[in-house]
Amino acid sequence: MKTSADPVRDYLSAVERESSALPAERRRELLADLAEHIEVTRAERPRVTIGEVLAELGDPRTIAATALAEAGSESAGVPAAGGTDTAGAPVRRGKVHPLVPLLMLTLPFLFAALFPSVPGSSFCSTLFRVLGAVLLCTSVRWTRIQKTTGVLLTAVLPTVAIGVWKWALAAPVGDTPAHLADAATLALLAGTTAWLWRVRRA
Repeated sequence: MKTSADPVRDYLSAVERESSALPAERRRELLADLAEHIEVTRAERPRVTIGEVLAELGDPRTIAATALAEAGSESAGVPAAGGTDTAGAPVRRGKVHPLVPLLMLTLPFLFAALFPSVPGSSFCSTLFRVLGAVLLCTSVRWTRIQKTTGVLLTAVLPTVAIGVWKWALAAPVGDTPAHLADAATLALLAGTTAWLWRVRRA
């Protein structure tokens, strides 16, 4: 069996073939974005094989279908693949700016840490971070692995740690340990959201 000498070119050719229904300009933009993402990923993670990079991007048919759905949602009166909402308006899945979920995953915890005496601050922080995780998971800006990692590090892990800290009677006495724990959690959230911003798809 003949083996391709350039898997990236084959991958982009497959995306181009599957997205042939897109307008030519949109198709060129899609291919340019994918090529740039592949190049940046290989530069930032040289130990990752090209096969793993392409696997993270996803199947060419899925990428093409998503691009076609987005193009359909932007044309007048044409609903996206996700259908319509209860008012009959097109559903624009993944159209939220990527900064929105990242800020929702970080800023509420910062507010709760700075103003712990505000009633409901902890509950609101958790609620907003859950909403941020939902927006992250429904966005088309990240791969499934990136979404899973982001949710685990920004929503699941901090929530579990806070629960153990408050309810398992394991927290040390005094304000200093609490401040250190808040600082460590903020560092984790900031680092994870910075990584998500860097690896997002254009």
